[in-house]
Amino acid sequence: MNYFDLPRLFVLPCLFILGCCIGSFLNVCIHRFPSKLRLRDQLKALTSHGSGCPRCAASIKWHDNIPLLGWLLLFGKCRSCRRPISPRYPLVELLTGILFVVVYQIEMPTNFWGWTDAGLQSPDGPQNITTLWSPSAWLHLRYGLHIAMICCLIVATFIDFELKIIPDGSTIPMMLFAILVSTICGQAFIVPLWFQDPSVASTLRSISPEWLRPLLFSWDCLPFSMEHPHVHGFLVSVAGLLVGGGMVWLVRLAGFWVLRQEAMGFGDVVLMGMIGSVIGWQPVTAVFFLAPVLAIFAALLAWITKRDREIPYGPWLSLATVAMILCWPFLWPLAERIFDMGPFVPLMGIFMFVSLVACLQVIQLVKRLCGFVPLKIAGPQDGGWSSADHLSFYNSERPDEQTGQWNRASWPGGRAGQGLANYHHWRFGRRD
Repeated sequence: MNYFDLPRLFVLPCLFILGCCIGSFLNVCIHRFPSKLRLRDQLKALTSHGSGCPRCAASIKWHDNIPLLGWLLLFGKCRSCRRPISPRYPLVELLTGILFVVVYQIEMPTNFWGWTDAGLQSPDGPQNITTLWSPSAWLHLRYGLHIAMICCLIVATFIDFELKIIPDGSTIPMMLFAILVSTICGQAFIVPLWFQDPSVASTLRSISPEWLRPLLFSWDCLPFSMEHPHVHGFLVSVAGLLVGGGMVWLVRLAGFWVLRQEAMGFGDVVLMGMIGSVIGWQPVTAVFFLAPVLAIFAALLAWITKRDREIPYGPWLSLATVAMILCWPFLWPLAERIFDMGPFVPLMGIFMFVSLVACLQVIQLVKRLCGFVPLKIAGPQDGGWSSADHLSFYNSERPDEQTGQWNRASWPGGRAGQGLANYHHWRFGRRD
């Protein structure tokens, strides 16, 4: 009996129910991860205590904890204190259940037994490796890896929207798990470690300068992936981690060098590293360029309504990743033309990074010439202190709250904590 060849009308409802149940667990992660700083403490917090109302701390009964139905039957209110329960809880459960179903429909062909024409297909994809896993087995394993990544993206998205942080608990465990699964399976990748169009490489080599031609090599990765599938799977995952996290890290460095402030948070670096470890370095590069297109409207709306120039970027990286998976047949052919250039792609990346730094420098120069305040952190060296800075400095210079006033009796422990007990005893005797 083939356990993978089940009727689609049976599989999809089961996946939706499973997704809603896992979405309930994701709500626990969203609620508890931000309260801890270290990864170990975040993971321990998941099993530290049972579920309860965040306001009155009353334990939630098992029938009130049923995904979707529990919130609806309670009319969105706590059974004990009758205070509203955030609609985020059923929203996360519903979103997770829907994504479980939709991603399965995209990644699994209608009749995949012996046929691997799925949505995430590439000419040099894992279907060329025929000696390790059956098509149904590695397709389901890859689906499980992708849906686990999407669950982590949901957790990171809702936390980043609310607190503008991305805890390590939502990224690092998945990153390590992706490397392990990719290495053991060897067929969990979407596109191979390297591919290129030989005709494009030959054309670029003919028109390139003499010193650049040795870098424009040509390599067919397909024989290597078939001969060493486990090594190839490991390299695909690690290369995706390094490229995904490295691109955001370079943007972060450029913003710090030129703007004197963080252009992107370190949580975004780890998030992109996690995404790259699952889908590979070529798709994560496409995600990196797709995310700003999706985020530009949110940034404009935030600036118009709140005059806020900062938005959480993790949700848009997550949205771009999900869009890349769901719309793979439409989005990937556009990006594939770039990666067909082979070794010319890293050279383009270096050129684009240098261009980014140069453009930021030009923008800063134009702002200074036009009289705009430069985007840098104000400090005492340039007279940019705020009123809070002045008060902090003044209080540090006069730790005694009675400086310049008549002496009055106060609790001795306060002055002892400030290191002023002996001074007051010498100056005023034992009156306080």
